[in-house]
Amino acid sequence: MKIAILGAGALGCAIGATLTEGGHETWLIDRSAAHVDTMRQDGLRVDDASGSRQVRVRATTQASEAGAADVVIVLVKSFHTDSAIRGALDLVGSETVVLSLQNGLGHEDILADAVGRERVLAGKTYVGGVLRGAGHIESGVVSKYTYIGELDGRITPRVQTLANAFSAAGLATMVSDNIVGTMWDKLLVNVATGALTGLTGLTYGQLYDEPLLKATSLAAVAEAIAAAQAAGVKLSMTDPEQAWILAAEGLPAAFKTSMLQSLEKGSVTEIDFINGSVVRWGQKHGVPTPVNATLVACIKGIERAMADHQLEGVAA
Repeated sequence: MKIAILGAGALGCAIGATLTEGGHETWLIDRSAAHVDTMRQDGLRVDDASGSRQVRVRATTQASEAGAADVVIVLVKSFHTDSAIRGALDLVGSETVVLSLQNGLGHEDILADAVGRERVLAGKTYVGGVLRGAGHIESGVVSKYTYIGELDGRITPRVQTLANAFSAAGLATMVSDNIVGTMWDKLLVNVATGALTGLTGLTYGQLYDEPLLKATSLAAVAEAIAAAQAAGVKLSMTDPEQAWILAAEGLPAAFKTSMLQSLEKGSVTEIDFINGSVVRWGQKHGVPTPVNATLVACIKGIERAMADHQLEGVAA
């Protein structure tokens, strides 16, 4: 199978390396020339529980070099989704399906506007990854499941074929007949830890040692559960403690969330698609979400301070 990964950051590389080693023609497409050049010259260095290795991967900054793929896995930052897919239409042939494995909610509508709703699959992954440097990642794939599904919940041959191909390559993948609920399940996990680690700068080990932060996490997740239930979403978990436990399962104490990694790099975060989604759904369905609204406001404040600081640096 020919697979294009649009957005070869930590997660894209972790999945891409697995699919490459599983025998698929996998292209890693990323905007960073330094990252791509390193992968082209030296391969992708993958550190995981079994040690460290170099994986020979196909990497490019240009979608046209990869050409049409059987499946495009979208893993760019949420706020780049529209520009990324419209700039990579060379990946989309007559039979191509486009699958978002991004964090948060709302990407499928953006992709559908660009390539047509009939092409779009939704999904969520619990695979972890940390970008250590150009062409170098820490990967957490083993025992981490990925869920994919049709937007209307049907179990179709194409989604089953995709799941089978991914699983055979070592990326454990299951088909969901309730992918919206599955996406909300993953959102609850992101709500549990992302903003809190971004605000405090704490690793998972540190976060889970602090009872005050756990209480805030559970309150934020409870709001998200209430908003989902008000919208008629079928969740697999209704106890906030489940999301809190699941978020750290199998991850090392030194693990940093993607939100914290973004802030440490001076980048804007995906807060609008995570806690911000909870606030929007709450407003739509009459559910108060003061904890999530506060977390969004605080992260936005940090982003504003970073932007002002960067402007001052340019002016100087």
